[in-house]
Amino acid sequence: MNALGPALGAYVAMRRGLGYKFRHQEKSLSDFVRFMEARGATVITRNLALEWVTQLPDRHATWRLRLTDVRGFARHLLSAEPRTEVPPTGLLPGLSRPRPYLYSKKEITELLEAALDLPPADGLRGWTYYCLLGLLAVSGLRISEALSLRREEVDLEQGVLTIRGTKFGKSRLVPIHCTTRRVLMQYAKRRDRQLCPPRSPYFFVAARGGRLRPERVRRVFRRLSRQTGLRGPEEHTGPRLHDFRHYAENLIMPSKEAESIHHFV
Repeated sequence: MNALGPALGAYVAMRRGLGYKFRHQEKSLSDFVRFMEARGATVITRNLALEWVTQLPDRHATWRLRLTDVRGFARHLLSAEPRTEVPPTGLLPGLSRPRPYLYSKKEITELLEAALDLPPADGLRGWTYYCLLGLLAVSGLRISEALSLRREEVDLEQGVLTIRGTKFGKSRLVPIHCTTRRVLMQYAKRRDRQLCPPRSPYFFVAARGGRLRPERVRRVFRRLSRQTGLRGPEEHTGPRLHDFRHYAENLIMPSKEAESIHHFV
């Protein structure tokens, strides 16, 4: 019997005992263990790790994440299995980070207008993306943080968002401008009027009330960015949702900018 499966279970338990969520890493390493079992391999080697990591074509950023996961698992196994090879750093070609895109106010406004026009005309979808993208632009939230917001974490009376489970496992409070607060209040009223009773505890929801999925949001954003000319009709690269953070960080007068962006068109 291949001992990698039980060893992975112990490794995941150990990492979670240290306070890490370790969900994505567990999924990735489970796939790696299945790969090893399919090859009848019981010991991690540099070549096997590299073969598994590079199975996905032209995904260099993902390769590095996958290799980091295997490296941690291999270090954990090394004391029990001395033949284990820990994949060294520098095994993959260097990766240059994508250059941040700095949106202009005009580009932000055009994206929001396009979002508001999303079909159906009488549905919630356009308002959801209008409010979501506008919030990203004026708050500096990560897209994962915005999509994870629950209703009770959005205090629209005080104008404060509670962000839990952030990148470093901590929580923080994010104040929002009064105009952003008013827009979110109107969104919440529309959402609750159209989706009663609620199907999801999250603040931003899909058209039928379920949770908004990041991959779906990114697909809609790519469509909107092509529609507004931020990328060509066939381009798969271009401005990202994450780049809204750079826009928010570079605001000279955040309150005035929020007021000019978060208005109904």
